[in-house]
Amino acid sequence: MDCVEEEVDFNWEEYLEETGATAAPHTSFRHVELSLQSSFQPGMKLEVANKGSLDTYWVATIITTCGQLLLLRYCGYGDDRKTDFWCDVMTAELHPVGWCAQNHKTLQPPEAIKEKYSDWTEFLVKELTGSRTAPANLLEGPLRGKNTVDLIVVGCLLEVRDAFEPTMYWAARVQRNIGGRLCLSYVGLNDPAYDMWIFYLDTRLRPLGWAKENNLSMKPPTDLCDLRSSSEWTEALDEATTEALKSPLPLEVFKDHADLPTHSFRAGMKLEMVSPVEPFHICPVSVTKVYNEYYFQITIDDLTSEATPTHVVCHAESLGIVPVQWCLKNGVGLERPQGFESQDFDWADYLKHTGAEAAPDVCFPKASLSRGFCKDMWLEAVNPLQPSELCVARITQVKGRLLWLRLEGLTKPLPDCIVDVESMNIFPVGWCEANGYPLTHLLKTVCLPQKKIAVVQPEKQLAPSQPDAPLNLCSSITTDIGLVNGKYCCSQLFINHRCFSGPYLNKGRIAELPKAVGPGKCAVVLKEILTMLINSAYKPGRVLRELQMVEDPQWNCQEETLKAKYKGKSYRSTMRIVRTADQVSDFCRRVCERLQCCQNLFGPTIVSDKCPENCFSQTKTKYTYYKKRKVGRPSLGENPQDGDMTKPARRRKKRKAIFVQKKRRTSIVGYHTAESPQDSDYYYDDEDEDFEEWGSEASSSSPREEASAPKRGRPPRRAALQRRATHPGPETSDRSSPRRTTRSVSYSQNQTAKNTNTKTESFEEEDRLVLERNPLEWSVSDVVDFITSTDCASLAKIFQEQDIDGQALLLLTLPTVQECMDLKLGPAIKLCHQIERVKVAFYSQFAN
Repeated sequence: MDCVEEEVDFNWEEYLEETGATAAPHTSFRHVELSLQSSFQPGMKLEVANKGSLDTYWVATIITTCGQLLLLRYCGYGDDRKTDFWCDVMTAELHPVGWCAQNHKTLQPPEAIKEKYSDWTEFLVKELTGSRTAPANLLEGPLRGKNTVDLIVVGCLLEVRDAFEPTMYWAARVQRNIGGRLCLSYVGLNDPAYDMWIFYLDTRLRPLGWAKENNLSMKPPTDLCDLRSSSEWTEALDEATTEALKSPLPLEVFKDHADLPTHSFRAGMKLEMVSPVEPFHICPVSVTKVYNEYYFQITIDDLTSEATPTHVVCHAESLGIVPVQWCLKNGVGLERPQGFESQDFDWADYLKHTGAEAAPDVCFPKASLSRGFCKDMWLEAVNPLQPSELCVARITQVKGRLLWLRLEGLTKPLPDCIVDVESMNIFPVGWCEANGYPLTHLLKTVCLPQKKIAVVQPEKQLAPSQPDAPLNLCSSITTDIGLVNGKYCCSQLFINHRCFSGPYLNKGRIAELPKAVGPGKCAVVLKEILTMLINSAYKPGRVLRELQMVEDPQWNCQEETLKAKYKGKSYRSTMRIVRTADQVSDFCRRVCERLQCCQNLFGPTIVSDKCPENCFSQTKTKYTYYKKRKVGRPSLGENPQDGDMTKPARRRKKRKAIFVQKKRRTSIVGYHTAESPQDSDYYYDDEDEDFEEWGSEASSSSPREEASAPKRGRPPRRAALQRRATHPGPETSDRSSPRRTTRSVSYSQNQTAKNTNTKTESFEEEDRLVLERNPLEWSVSDVVDFITSTDCASLAKIFQEQDIDGQALLLLTLPTVQECMDLKLGPAIKLCHQIERVKVAFYSQFAN
């Protein structure tokens, strides 16, 4: 067999599921966790409008943050959290401290605490002394409400510490910002060859003007200063600084930069270090210079006389430095110094030979830190030889605080590279996708049999200008009897572009497909054609589900796995495809019927100008309307015996609402169900329903088995309502009149029972909420009570823990819920539906 490596579409979720591999936990990447935090910090002060008095303001403290939501407490309440309130940075009237004085606005405390202090001016002076105030540019203007990483915009300037001299800095301009990973170019150099990639939390980065404030030198990089004259460097710096000071980088960018601890190293000490030149091995190094209590210089040991020394500036928490004998204790090979005569390296002999001392263990406070990384976990890592490239990586070893990573997908394989667990050049799986950056992924090895059918992807074989060329699946078939002409092989199958494509398939994409596929093995040809149809669909997941329902017990079938991709997710299903040539025609016809397209769209029949089915007269509207009427659920009044009992109805999950109310009802408020989409209060997205019903990367079982299999848990709401409507009983009569309770939330559950001999009315599927009290006045416990009363009761604890009151509840949106409550899309949408009901009730009852 000829085996070649080819690129395949890579999806982390699909790959981890197929291989059973494990992703490194997101919490192991501290720098990424910090980059996702809000720019606002607990304890910051700001001025906010007074709730009880118009045109007055008061100072408030930020208690906590959740995305762009802030939990505030008016100054003067001390530790009393009863009046804490949430507000949205993007919509609330928030101002920096001092805004009222500048704009002649009244600053007065809330009425509830007005008498608590006699001199509020003295109180504010004490309260604000030594405190941090919320920056004005985060409360107003283009940077309002942005996260820390988003404050770093292309074109802004930072100061970068010299790689060889810690007392020297030079300005660098941001060329790109990828989730906090910055591409910087030195001011005065316009050549991309000298650009560097560095994470924004790196201690080498400082705000513009920092070097001058700390009496440090502002000089061009040591290794690049000869590329320009001194006057050119100075002129470029002055010009860039003048421009940058017009819109300086907010200092909040550096809020998470920790101060460096002092070190205990002395000149002449020896230690081990991951090679800074080729990070594939660990080598002996020496401390050759101590700059100050924070920085020292390390030189790679090289005993050859003509060697050019390699220096690195380090500090107490520099990555990749470990004590002497670390490699021996951890079973890791240590690279011998160049020029060392003995083949067996021994630290005791080496120290005696050089007359040096080993750096004591107290110099390495975090030598055993592992941060939760384990062998065979997967992540994304920077290629050390090409810093702009990020690769799929697997951890092959974990020793103390060092990881050995195998980078996948490289055209020229590298040895396992060694990184520190706190390296800012490693990222969790999905980081590149989340930040829109290309990821170098795995190459898949494909073995091509020489004497069997070679399936070729059409887009790779055909030029774009030849969509009608036939796809031959027998390019490497020999003349073996029975391989082509046997009962398991079929002749060409035609794709008739002019035929009606139905409601599921995109006519334009169909037109781009090859005119014919085959000849070849029946299963191979049909699988190829079905894959093309799936990729030509408006919603591939829906077509995948429909195709799974095409089956006949009399067919001679084999199972094949079909895949679909939609909105970045992959879906798969096992389908039974006929194996014999005499059943191909019937199979094609059944597929076309299932997809509601012309039965000649594909199959052994070629259509030249006019289809014998006269399908040109069909329209999408007609088929779509027919489809909705055909697959729609029966109303409550329909008798199941009237339908076809041979095909059990498929149980479907509750549809996801997009929370767009189409019309307002004026009938009796209560529980209702809808017969068709036109009768529903909400518009639903079918594709979301399809995907929720399937689940990502799961091979669904037979629809009929799924329908007949009993499901555990709470009975479906629709079924319960149907029983109440058709069999009135005590429960129905109890709900026939509004019932008030001591709780702040109540539901109007009126239901009118009709004569059971007549057809039951259609009821609204969702009950309209009737509130006894304005949700703006709800306390945290009121919100918890409401959530507990819904089908999201399991999430009530989150509302309690995060102190979400009525005002905060009304501010919640789907992105906020997902981010702050760490919920998956399904539960988040379900919860947002309940929140939307409260909003609708609020606007209808209390907004005016």
